[in-house]
Amino acid sequence: MVFAARRDRLQDEGPPRRRKRGASRARESGLRRLLAFCVIVILVVLAAPYIIAPFYRVIDPVSTPMLWRWATGQRVQRIFVPLSRIAPVLPQTVILAEDASFCRNHGIDLGAIREALQQSDDDVAESRGASTITQQTVKNLFLWSGHSVVRKVLEIPLAIWLTLVLPKQRIMEIYLNTAEWGPNGEFGIEAGARWAFAKSARDLDAWQAAELTAILPNPHLRSARDPSTPVRRLAALHERRAAAHPALAFCLHSQK
Repeated sequence: MVFAARRDRLQDEGPPRRRKRGASRARESGLRRLLAFCVIVILVVLAAPYIIAPFYRVIDPVSTPMLWRWATGQRVQRIFVPLSRIAPVLPQTVILAEDASFCRNHGIDLGAIREALQQSDDDVAESRGASTITQQTVKNLFLWSGHSVVRKVLEIPLAIWLTLVLPKQRIMEIYLNTAEWGPNGEFGIEAGARWAFAKSARDLDAWQAAELTAILPNPHLRSARDPSTPVRRLAALHERRAAAHPALAFCLHSQK
């Protein structure tokens, strides 16, 4: 009788235990599927810029700040113009101000030329950071603003990739057409030139190119339309350098 009662009790407890084990396995399986889905999504997001970038040889891209402003209902003004319709002094000045080794580096190496230009007698607080023009282009196209280790980790290999799949002329062309040049959604040098000087980018002179370059770090705080004394001093420095080192923009004049 005792053995029969114990057997009956185990039989009664068996199905609930099996159901609990089955429910636990189902939850674990669901978590594994969710984890696998998240990993796939992350991999797709990380791979997307590498897949998209080669198409920018023929497609004129928009920047992430432009997309954000569109999504939030803010003003965006941009007219994409080819490099041939931009005054040559503008990209030359940008190279001297932002990345003097642009024509020689592989997307991330600033090189000895840029260091040589940092003269001890420069009395203007320079705005250049550690990022090359290619890195800034990558940031504009695929990433976000602000200082972040994560962004730098993503930015560096993308900059190298962009240099591999796009010629230097195209990288510069995209940079000039995606950078922000005004305080109210003026993206691209054509919109910036029209806002600041009421003229096309092809008609900019050396001083105007230098003033526009001087506001590149933050066109919301600096203005080429109504330049402050620090902006004028920085523009004068950029103009002198561009005039003294025109050969540093040699890659913009070679064939694609």
